[in-house]
Amino acid sequence: MILLFRLACQSAKEMGSNLDRIPEGKGPYSVGCTDLMTDYSIQGIFLRLYYPSQIGTSDEETIWIPNREYYYGLSDFLNIYRTFGEFIFTCNFGSVTCPAKWNAAFKLGEKYPLIIFSHGLGAFRTLYSAICTEMASQGFVVAAVEHRDQSSSATYYLNEKPALGAKGEASEVHKEWIYYRKLKAGEDEVALRQQQVQQRADECVRALDLMLDINSGKQIVNVLPLSFNWMLLKDSIDVQKIAVMGHSFGAATTIEALSKNVQFKGTVHQSFPDFTFLTGNIVGKIFGLKGQLNPNTAIDISNKASLAFLQKHLGLDKDFDQWDSLLEGKGQDVIPGTNIDLPPMPPQSKQ
Repeated sequence: MILLFRLACQSAKEMGSNLDRIPEGKGPYSVGCTDLMTDYSIQGIFLRLYYPSQIGTSDEETIWIPNREYYYGLSDFLNIYRTFGEFIFTCNFGSVTCPAKWNAAFKLGEKYPLIIFSHGLGAFRTLYSAICTEMASQGFVVAAVEHRDQSSSATYYLNEKPALGAKGEASEVHKEWIYYRKLKAGEDEVALRQQQVQQRADECVRALDLMLDINSGKQIVNVLPLSFNWMLLKDSIDVQKIAVMGHSFGAATTIEALSKNVQFKGTVHQSFPDFTFLTGNIVGKIFGLKGQLNPNTAIDISNKASLAFLQKHLGLDKDFDQWDSLLEGKGQDVIPGTNIDLPPMPPQSKQ
């Protein structure tokens, strides 16, 4: 079995390419990131924040996938044995870092538009760091929510339990892991997904409320043992320029979130989790992580279109309108509409 694992790891590396880093943001801002969890319960909000940062305030690299339990969740989602999946993921991605400095100090002196980001089915908060870092490098604060509706491959909350044999109020904090919920035999997927998307949208709205509380200077409690100074974010968010965006099931979440909160002004469907930059052509295509176009070219087009969209709908005073043509399907490697054959729309009844 060990020999099989070694051969699989070696094979995966040989099938990979030299695209072994997640691309950095191309904007004028240095980017930092940190995590925030608001409660010792499943009802709390859990997010990763990407933001413009002060240069030189952190040299610490940010671990891309921070816990082995995420490997277990990805293995479950991909229907492979956990032991095998952990070995493959650790071998190929264990040393990967995301292109943002961990706990770097927040950059003061400006008001930044805010994006609430919702991940896809079977993903989690850290897997879209290329997109989130690019948006932060262009002057956005991005709160990537980790959903606890069992649509993430894995997530967790912290739970305080009395320490064994301890007296008084002594307690220990444990991670309680929640893994992806697979459909049961005969279960209606539509009903499950509708329930999940409702919870996800509520989490996005609560994440927005949390960020607005931080912006107003309200003291918050981060139950994670991190030293980030959240008070630096006071009066740093432009409350008139707030967007929600997401990938795949996260896109469905954004549409639902738009109906729940009028403060959200725009929505963008992104389709590039970080794995596309870290797998070779064969492995990437087997797991549906790569297309024919170079992923760096593809995400550059998508990011530019996203920025043009955000400028248009948020009224930003930037130069992102230089990419407006992409929104119309014009440009190299871009097509208008879709190249997928869609079923005909049913006729709408006349009122």
